[in-house]
Amino acid sequence: MRLIKLSALILLLPFLLQGQWQKIADGLYLGRFTSPEMKAAKASKITIVKINPGKFQFKLLSVSQLNHRPLTARQWAKRYRLIAVTNAGMFATDFKTHVGYMKNFEHINNSQINHYRSVAAFNPYDSDKFPFMIFDLERISFDQILKDYQCLIQNLRLIRKPRENRWKPQSRRWSEAALGQDKNGNVLLIFSRAPHSMYEFNNILLSLPIDLVCAQHLEGGPEASLFFKYGDVELRLMGSYETGFNENDDNTQFWPLPNVLGVTQK
Repeated sequence: MRLIKLSALILLLPFLLQGQWQKIADGLYLGRFTSPEMKAAKASKITIVKINPGKFQFKLLSVSQLNHRPLTARQWAKRYRLIAVTNAGMFATDFKTHVGYMKNFEHINNSQINHYRSVAAFNPYDSDKFPFMIFDLERISFDQILKDYQCLIQNLRLIRKPRENRWKPQSRRWSEAALGQDKNGNVLLIFSRAPHSMYEFNNILLSLPIDLVCAQHLEGGPEASLFFKYGDVELRLMGSYETGFNENDDNTQFWPLPNVLGVTQK
């Protein structure tokens, strides 16, 4: 995990030390919080980009629609002028197809609805609808979400509304990129280089002063990515450890991704 540019590091130092939100722009905040489980561990910080979806636009980009090779998070950001990029979710061995349902306006990357119970939806048909929502499928039908929103991403759930950890203790752990939403509707791009089991990670998130109400898993291990650049502040965060796949903390490069969630200013 790296912070680049000395000017960015100097700018970030006060809130890095205090574990508080730093306002980057109206509706855009950056926070880093110490994992209470791994205070002495290397790269123990949990980084969160908080975004007001009323002021920023979310975009779903995929190689199946754009017809080019997979790109790293930084490359996606540079090509499409995005201020933030993270994983859209896990993908199949064809390095193209999302593992759950995925739709971006008229383009359908995967039409199959699986057993995952969390759906991120944005770009509503009706301007009266909230611009970005993470839904639990026990509370609303998939057909209703399709009726209301033009962009949908079905992913593995971490935390069910309101604030319920849906994982059981386990030995497997990994670096994590996750997507969350707080009680005010802000979208949270969450990243941890330090590996946790998801049961532990969920409990950590619920203990932090971030007002989290729900979250879904995006990706783990070295493919977990979060790139952010706004003004002089730039973050390049990539995962490494994953039980049974990459059991080390050696990765220092972004891995290519076929599907990403990006952010631009409206």
